[in-house]
Amino acid sequence: MSNNRYTVLITGANRGLGLEFVKQYAVDDYEVIACTRKINKNDDLHRLQASFENISIQALDVENFLAIDHLAKTLKKSIDILINNAGLYPNSSFDAIDYEAWLDAFKINTLAAFKMTKAFLPHLKKGELKKIASLTSKMGSIDDNAGGGEYLYRSSKTALNMVMKSLSIDLKPYDMSLITLHPGWVRTDMGGPNGLIDAEESVIGMKRQIDKLSMKTTGQFIAYDGKKIPW
Repeated sequence: MSNNRYTVLITGANRGLGLEFVKQYAVDDYEVIACTRKINKNDDLHRLQASFENISIQALDVENFLAIDHLAKTLKKSIDILINNAGLYPNSSFDAIDYEAWLDAFKINTLAAFKMTKAFLPHLKKGELKKIASLTSKMGSIDDNAGGGEYLYRSSKTALNMVMKSLSIDLKPYDMSLITLHPGWVRTDMGGPNGLIDAEESVIGMKRQIDKLSMKTTGQFIAYDGKKIPW
């Protein structure tokens, strides 16, 4: 638990890994800004909020870039950690490609993370920790791709990796450190019931990597357990 209350902003915070990030950072006494696409006062996020005074909930659909700008303009506080967690997994194969869904995958999985970083850069500059973590996937590794298929998801995450690598260079003058994180195969709505680990174990590991993140390690592609993943 930190002596100073740092602030973390988390997208896609209403379920799965996002919800677990909210829980664990709230327990660690961070001020948590939990962003969710739709406000549902009966969901798990609101039930979690009822147990913590340091969780605030904001409506934010990361596909709506005007909404991102609006939240950035109205949020009058510094941010120590930005976690780009929101994403989607559209299934695809060589014989089943939805081109509109492919564009949606790029907008949500890739462009939105860049937009969030740029829009909230002034808030991050004012923070003490100055860290940005984006959830990617080992499926975005070109080197690791031995299975083929899943064109939409793979390509959008590969693009996210490159965007965050470039940002890690461009934001060095602001002492901003960035990391792209592979959460593992997690038992969530997105990962399915056959995942190898649960959300709690994944987030414990990812938080550990964020804690260790520094200007010396900025720009890396790392799994929740600390293993470097080839690009």
